[in-house]
Amino acid sequence: MSVESLKNRGAVLSERPKLVKTAKKVLAYAGITLNGRNSWDVQIKDVRTLDRAMREGSLGLGESYVDGWWECEALDQFFDRVFRADLANKLNIHEVILGTISRICNLQNKRRAVRVAKSHYNIGNDFFSSMLDSSMTYTCGYWKEAQNLEEAQLAKLDLVCRKLNLKRGMKVLDIGCGWGSFAKYAAENYGVSCVGITNSTEQASFAADRVRRLPVEIRVSDYRAFNRKSDERFDRVCSIGMFEHVGHKNFNSFFQVARRSLLDDGLFLLHTIGRKRRKFAPDPWIDRYIFPNGELPSLDQISNSASNHFIIEDLHNFGADYDLTLMAWHKNFEISWPQFREEYGEQFYRMWKYYLLAMAGCFRSRETQLWQIVLSPAGVEGGYYRPE
Repeated sequence: MSVESLKNRGAVLSERPKLVKTAKKVLAYAGITLNGRNSWDVQIKDVRTLDRAMREGSLGLGESYVDGWWECEALDQFFDRVFRADLANKLNIHEVILGTISRICNLQNKRRAVRVAKSHYNIGNDFFSSMLDSSMTYTCGYWKEAQNLEEAQLAKLDLVCRKLNLKRGMKVLDIGCGWGSFAKYAAENYGVSCVGITNSTEQASFAADRVRRLPVEIRVSDYRAFNRKSDERFDRVCSIGMFEHVGHKNFNSFFQVARRSLLDDGLFLLHTIGRKRRKFAPDPWIDRYIFPNGELPSLDQISNSASNHFIIEDLHNFGADYDLTLMAWHKNFEISWPQFREEYGEQFYRMWKYYLLAMAGCFRSRETQLWQIVLSPAGVEGGYYRPE
């Protein structure tokens, strides 16, 4: 950073000395310096950033970044430090307000559930194709032995298949099938037939085209409307990265759908992001700009809701792998951005960069988890053993 640049930013901070003093004290808990020289330090371009962040918490911080009021060389490192120091929970009163609203209202009812499909998943298949791996898997990869994103996502898909003990000829239901990555992989590699449901028309069209020569059917449906008469039964059920959109008021309905669609001797695998604390508050910036009406479950919420319908056979936490996945997505996003710049614009670029790197820092700090949970209707005879 040039001497002239440092002088300019010093002048910006001098405009509000008391506010700057407070902000420095708060950020010091996380080892972050205003206009410092470390890659995780915040570079203030507009002093209103500090007031906006103090008043509005996560929402103000994110919006001011998208507006270009502040910069950070390594947002992922910044957020890793913020979450490890627990700054968000100490300072952000807006989560309390949103948490109260979510306890009272069903933010994930059928009418509101389509919002996330329209605002996020329907952005454009070309955009997601450029960011994701070739299988179009938009969930956490499994990096235990993987060297790159492609290997990590194939390893995750295969891990799900092995945990479900798929056998040729089985029928599988995929709740929240996305672009059909799991259904396609399972049909091609394990000889099963699949039904995938999604409420995104863009995803459904893309997925249907990919699997048209396979024993896979893609349906546009809200999960609550699926199989109401219980006349379709499957050997296996999975849901990979969709439960985050269900909401605690609908957890029981979700497990009811899985149970009424599963044979008595079947297995159900749930793959979901989760939070370490039991609180109802979504992040206000993520809720407004990325995943409207999303809600991360806690383990006790999952257990309490599932217990009416299933026995939990296995729990696997590999949340740290989401850090690697998000950083790989961000790398692809940066490489491919020039072809989308004119269509989407600078604010979209800053919004997605902020989203991907903030979430990477969140998982790196272990503030947020990724669980794969295997469940059975009445317990696997002799016990269930996770495949290595």
